[in-house]
Amino acid sequence: MVTVKDYLKRKSKKGGEFFVLVLSGGIEPVKSADGQLYFTSRTCTVAASFDEEMCKDLIGTKFPGSIEKVPCEPYSYTIPNTDKVVELSYKWDYVDNPEEVMKEQLLESEVVH
Repeated sequence: MVTVKDYLKRKSKKGGEFFVLVLSGGIEPVKSADGQLYFTSRTCTVAASFDEEMCKDLIGTKFPGSIEKVPCEPYSYTIPNTDKVVELSYKWDYVDNPEEVMKEQLLESEVVH
């Protein structure tokens, strides 16, 4: 399940404005680089064709799906509250059919001699 947590106003490349919904997945435990356990929630944004009033009304709405790590072209990302820039080759996307993501990420089997 995912939950609509917020919405944001964005500008298109052509200068028009539109809204995106901020989605949040369930809570999951993660181990940090130094071995400490903490809880987090994956988030992503999804473009919406709704007006601002409808976006406000959708906050808190839950619906089926998950937020999954999906490969993409490498890009630079600045870690918030730091000057550190890292290169990433994945993004977090809303997925309403996790089986499709798994099929896309599976490697073709090869015969090993």
